[in-house]
Amino acid sequence: MSQDWITTARTLSEALPYMQRYSGAIVVVKFGGNAMGSPDEMANFARDIVLMRQVGVNPVVVHGGGPMITDMLDRLGITSEFINGKRVTDRATVDIVEMVLCGAVNKRIVQAINDEGGRAVGLSGKDDNLIVCRADDPALGFVGTPVEMNVQVLRDMFDAGIIPVVAPVATGTKKNETFNVNGDTAAGAIAGALEADRLMLLTNVPGVKNADGDVVTQLSKDQVKNMIASGEIAGGMIPKTQTALDALEAGVRAVVILDGTLPNAALLELFTDHGAGSIIRQNGD
Repeated sequence: MSQDWITTARTLSEALPYMQRYSGAIVVVKFGGNAMGSPDEMANFARDIVLMRQVGVNPVVVHGGGPMITDMLDRLGITSEFINGKRVTDRATVDIVEMVLCGAVNKRIVQAINDEGGRAVGLSGKDDNLIVCRADDPALGFVGTPVEMNVQVLRDMFDAGIIPVVAPVATGTKKNETFNVNGDTAAGAIAGALEADRLMLLTNVPGVKNADGDVVTQLSKDQVKNMIASGEIAGGMIPKTQTALDALEAGVRAVVILDGTLPNAALLELFTDHGAGSIIRQNGD
């Protein structure tokens, strides 16, 4: 018998306890634009999501698409401006954001999951008022902060065996408002409203690093706060870890920041003892 087949069988056997543990669990996966990569990488990600659903996990994919938005704005001759990592979104820009995220990016992920044998349906935060936002910073324009979550539509999809794929475009508290929502923020808000077992933030870095540049695999809320205060956590990792803290406060059991460009990263985190990236829990245990 081929050694490869023996290794595969052993891997499946070792994964069984984790599959049993997460059967029926809700896992929200933020799939960043920088992690989407090539068609092969997209197919690998889609296959992982389909496998999660096949073993009883209820995954929700929340995607970004910043590089794709910037590319489209460049084509149209519109300059991209950012404040503290968030895109300044005027009325013209929010239309482009909605077109790119709800159209091209969302449907690309939906198709990839369906091509791998899953049942994915794309929606945005506007659908069934899933995410209702307000604008907190006039300088950012139509960038929204979630103030109301209506996740029953996602639970209905779980019951139907459907994998929701959510674009971070939301409605407002006033009529005819459209908001661009940071993808991590949207994923954290959805995970909190669902009281998810896991929130996975897939990005293009291996996790949270300490002052020596080493990835810290286990973190508590207090450790994260201390690392932000000391400057160990800086730059783009600050909003990701803040999303993690907010999600934990809302009832998410654990948040993982991991490199989504690694093959099978999400499966490694859920179904192996080794895990992947940095996991943040209430007390770090």
